[in-house]
Amino acid sequence: MKHPSSRGFFAYWDAQRGDARAPDRSEIEPGAVRELLGDIFVLSYDNDAGYPFRVAGTRVSALLGRDLKDVGFSTLFAPGARREIEDVISYVAEEMLAAIAGITATSEDGRTAHLELLLLPFNHRAHEPVSLTGSLAPFESDLGTLRDFRLTSWRYLHRPQRLVPRALRKLAIARGFMVYEGLR
Repeated sequence: MKHPSSRGFFAYWDAQRGDARAPDRSEIEPGAVRELLGDIFVLSYDNDAGYPFRVAGTRVSALLGRDLKDVGFSTLFAPGARREIEDVISYVAEEMLAAIAGITATSEDGRTAHLELLLLPFNHRAHEPVSLTGSLAPFESDLGTLRDFRLTSWRYLHRPQRLVPRALRKLAIARGFMVYEGLR
């Protein structure tokens, strides 16, 4: 992660989740990330509606020159780039893995703007709509209104796998043929 907003929000989200794959929505306190709120948003996991914004920070809204409530996130992307961002969002929400992406956009005067997108899942709860959060932060200032977003790079942020000492001991002993224990 290159942008301070992304690093700060990810660190807070990671601390809130503890040992879980993702925190509950109720565990994210806006006051704890007050200085980052302008870059933060929440999306509904609704593919048919283009993953609409539930909430968008003031800087995110200013980048797009309008209030983003109920605007589909994928509609911000150029038509040829929408399928790719929809796939990333689906994977984040369904597999509950964080993702970080580099994005380019076109400003009003035709300049190319560079942004960093962080997508973070919330823990799924029965009988509640699935949603995810994230941040969208530009690297340049004074861009004006942006359009035609495109993904330039992205990767999923996997939690490091921890092996218990017993499993490590078994791996050190195992040579050649290995029998895996199972249940009947």
